[in-house]
Amino acid sequence: MKKNLRLILSLVAVAVLFFLAWLVEKTEGTQSMAVTVLQKGAVYALIAVSMNLLNGFTGLFSLGQAGFMLVGAYTYAVLTIPMAKRAAVYQYYDGGWVQFTIGFLPALLAAGAVAAVFAALIGLPVLRLKGDYLAIATLGFAEIIRAIVQWDGIGPLTNGSNLLKTYPTLKNIMPGNTVLFTFLVVGLCIGLILLLINSTYGRAFKAIRDDETAAEAMGINLFHHKQMAFVISSFFAGIGGALLAMYQGSLQANSFKSSMTYEILLIVVIGGLGSVSGSVLASFLFIAASEWWLRFLDSEMLIGDFQVPLLAPGFRMVVFSVVIMVVVLFFRKGIMGDRELWELGSRRGAKEGRKKA
Repeated sequence: MKKNLRLILSLVAVAVLFFLAWLVEKTEGTQSMAVTVLQKGAVYALIAVSMNLLNGFTGLFSLGQAGFMLVGAYTYAVLTIPMAKRAAVYQYYDGGWVQFTIGFLPALLAAGAVAAVFAALIGLPVLRLKGDYLAIATLGFAEIIRAIVQWDGIGPLTNGSNLLKTYPTLKNIMPGNTVLFTFLVVGLCIGLILLLINSTYGRAFKAIRDDETAAEAMGINLFHHKQMAFVISSFFAGIGGALLAMYQGSLQANSFKSSMTYEILLIVVIGGLGSVSGSVLASFLFIAASEWWLRFLDSEMLIGDFQVPLLAPGFRMVVFSVVIMVVVLFFRKGIMGDRELWELGSRRGAKEGRKKA
């Protein structure tokens, strides 16, 4: 009964959250910072949870998330640019190679599928590596794919180093309901990840994270499960990249640098390795703090005739870095640790969380 009650309360809380998100956009307007934080925070939440599935729940230290996001974003954009506008977008490549258009929902699935195919191919050699070597290999993949996308040789497909634009964006698809649409897509994807984590496959992932030797002795195929986690994580990262492209409105490979992967990793660490709800909370806090709450620090301020020192463009990120250091120092395991929000209601929430892991 307690589990059913927690499930019902969780569903009610999600429904209330969706309603509040819809209400914020209706009252504040699509151009407000609150709507921006909700949109981008939701996209980053999906990407962070997908990375947590790999780093936190399976114990694979991968730094290739930006590469899979780039693949997903470009797949979505290339497949959805209207035929009437392709000649203008691919003006340097005679209209491009792709001469058809599909709907945005099939394109979202295709974005995840193409990223998953890349992950399956990349995973064959790199998943035999461990620790820092795996991180370096996946980081190298992200940088290589970014360079290839900008190569003129496949410019008729990716438009080289030029912008991709005129594809369906959030404002085109769901005018006035962009936050609700983003929350629905992200919520569905995170729900599927949660189902996976709580399945037998999820328990196998956690066993590999805790002790590979013991997991193998129990009959778990290490490479098979590692590749499964890698492909599934990349699938949702691809969808996250497509949603980010929809949010931005235009697309260029240079925006998917390694620093984007470090941001996602930072969100995962702040939220807690092995906590889905921690990654979600940390995503919204990260976007709100970095792009909204501290923005006043980038402008000069006068109090009477006294000019407040240090306030200048860029000072916001200095303060934000200090805040992150403080959080990491006082929350060594992140905000949530390895627990979930719905486990905090019981006295044994922490113990149950550790037993499940």
